[in-house]
Amino acid sequence: MSVIFISKDQITASAKVIPIFVVRPNEWENRKGLLTDVQLSFAEGQKFSAIAGQMVILPDSDGQISGVLYGVGLLETDDEGAIKAGGISGTLQAGYYNFGCLPEDWEPVLAAVGWGLGAYKFEHYLPSETEFPTLVLDDNDRMSEIVSLTQASQLCRNLINIPAGDMGPEALHKAASDLAEEYGVKTTAIIGNDLLSENYPMIHAVGRAAHEPPRLVEFEWGNPDHPRLAVIGKGITFDTGGLNIKSASGARIMKKDMGGAAHALALSKVIMANKLPIRLHCLVAIAENAISAGAYRPGDILKSRKGLTVEIDNTDAEGRLVLGDALTKASESAPALMIDFATLTGAARVALGPTLPPFFSNRDNPVAGVVSHAQRQEDPIWPMPLWQSYNSMLSSPIADMKNAGGGFAGSVTAALFLERFVGGLPWMHFDVYGWTPIARPGHPKGGDMFAIRALYHWLKAGGLNGDFSK
Repeated sequence: MSVIFISKDQITASAKVIPIFVVRPNEWENRKGLLTDVQLSFAEGQKFSAIAGQMVILPDSDGQISGVLYGVGLLETDDEGAIKAGGISGTLQAGYYNFGCLPEDWEPVLAAVGWGLGAYKFEHYLPSETEFPTLVLDDNDRMSEIVSLTQASQLCRNLINIPAGDMGPEALHKAASDLAEEYGVKTTAIIGNDLLSENYPMIHAVGRAAHEPPRLVEFEWGNPDHPRLAVIGKGITFDTGGLNIKSASGARIMKKDMGGAAHALALSKVIMANKLPIRLHCLVAIAENAISAGAYRPGDILKSRKGLTVEIDNTDAEGRLVLGDALTKASESAPALMIDFATLTGAARVALGPTLPPFFSNRDNPVAGVVSHAQRQEDPIWPMPLWQSYNSMLSSPIADMKNAGGGFAGSVTAALFLERFVGGLPWMHFDVYGWTPIARPGHPKGGDMFAIRALYHWLKAGGLNGDFSK
């Protein structure tokens, strides 16, 4: 990652730092006094009016860049807030910049996070990398947090963007191991046929047809005396749909089906980087849902680690199977809370679109706090109901349940399926898309991270110490 943040005391006095004036239309008149006569004349000549996304590079009397104007539109039509600063870092040429002014409603630290989110391009397979502009920060106390959130986003995006040919089960396993080692802990893994002897039959069934064997990878970090948090991720490195094979268009970006694992690793990274008082248990269920003679079939009955039997209604509903065994394992350590992430259902995208992930919780009390932090961090999520009567859609005459509930309420029935494996313990499920289909400020097109910033700040504020009794 290029250096996109630097403390003001780390640069020389002679370094040129270019101010960026971020304004709303109703604030523009009052901000004009911050500009020189030359800058103001140029801005008016460019008809700058601070509409959303409008950028003007300001010259000095010698024609050199002396400032940047950036418009973010009216507050009442803005649902992205300070994350829009990512539209600046993703556009400007390399150099040192600082914020000369921000909209009155913007929080400077969040604007810096937005800057970090915008300074990203996936260039893993290209001959050169973009050199992004560097933001000079005044708040040294928050710099490490800003950097860690940016790095977590880059980790999550890179893992999702790398194609399945280079991000199969072995590579994703290595990514989890590398992260754990960065923070001084080791992973353990159960791989291939050992999943059967160690009682993870659903993870094995989903991944047994692939050329790289499935696995459960996990690590623990932190003081055992601190509240225990289990973070679980769906790591389907490519999803063909199995024998219920996807269409060509449906399979096109299924390299992102390990996005849940990428999110679990990203949240683990910011927890560890910022030394939150948490006993972290990260579990990643990894498999490729491939097609071969060994593939599991519609109509098969799978056993689970929980002891429940599952009739396979659709082999394209595989993520909930690997998560079922992983959630069961996580519950055996009696954590204060379990959080799972998965690119689980198209139904969630139909309901809420690609950039507003639904989440489900079997406890009401923490929901308001999580949503509040999501709103403050401009990291939107939406609570959805565990509508218990829909459990009937998962009924099977020959097993404890089916793995798919039909055409109605698909994200709800998927969550209800997962709920059966958490042992009644406090649990949240995030059905993320893991992908931004149309670029917007702070969110380049491609793999993307959702809900992690909100959850980090909720945990930082003591979320694990809340009331999970109901």
